[in-house]
Amino acid sequence: MLSKTLPPEFNQKTRGTTLLFRLTLCALLLVLPASQALAQLMIYPTRVVLEGNQRSAQLELINNGTETATYRISLVNRRMSDTGEFSDITAPLPGEQFADALLQYSPRQVTLEPGAGQAVRIMVRKPGDLATGEYRSHLLFAQQPDTSGRSSIESGAAADGEIGVQLTALVGASVPVIVRHGATDANVALTQLELQRASSGAPLLALQMQRTGTQSAYGDLTVSFTPRSGAEQVIGRANGVAVYTPNPLRNARIALQPPSGLTLGNGTLRVTYREQAEDGGALLAEATLSL
Repeated sequence: MLSKTLPPEFNQKTRGTTLLFRLTLCALLLVLPASQALAQLMIYPTRVVLEGNQRSAQLELINNGTETATYRISLVNRRMSDTGEFSDITAPLPGEQFADALLQYSPRQVTLEPGAGQAVRIMVRKPGDLATGEYRSHLLFAQQPDTSGRSSIESGAAADGEIGVQLTALVGASVPVIVRHGATDANVALTQLELQRASSGAPLLALQMQRTGTQSAYGDLTVSFTPRSGAEQVIGRANGVAVYTPNPLRNARIALQPPSGLTLGNGTLRVTYREQAEDGGALLAEATLSL
């Protein structure tokens, strides 16, 4: 792919001249959810839901790093796989409804000095004929390269005739923005619980989250273990787990950390799926596995 952007002579080996690529993490934008965002960029909240009569929301950005950074802001559409991975898309599948046409935001780009903050305002405009349902897009914060003080490729030629091309790794964070219109609901069932082992031997709980209804599900998974002759103990958590529309299911695995000396046998594993505390903490689903 890189050869298409270089002059033809760069695609052939010549005497005394070699094209040397020094890559960092990757040449393209690496996008992370806001909950796993760049160490230097803090975003709150990490998820925006606009429903009912709510017409606006606000995100707070803080540069927690030691260098000034610039981020370009845009709306993108993404699809979640049944394992929770995202991919960029342009054409919707049946049941997929994007929110980008309903949303406006400001500013479009921010430059933050170390310790500085910036508010990003999001507004929704619903047309009169908007169909009932949930619409989702993602607000992408794409880090821009710092070109100050950098020399050109030509001036970077080494004494041995090699030409160095350095591609800067850019990292971005994304925040889902959800617009709900009319009466929507969701139900979740936790099924196919199975105690597994990682390659390291550490215990894992595998399960399937089955979603029905017209809106996404979002909450925290908690796993506890109750020995036959003992008290219940929490041994695993996974916070901020979503099953987005139109996905009917998500496969998940939760790392378990039982206390030293506790064997996961002769007892019961219980997993709960609850709304996050700021959303009310309601129980969304529960299931058990006898060991």
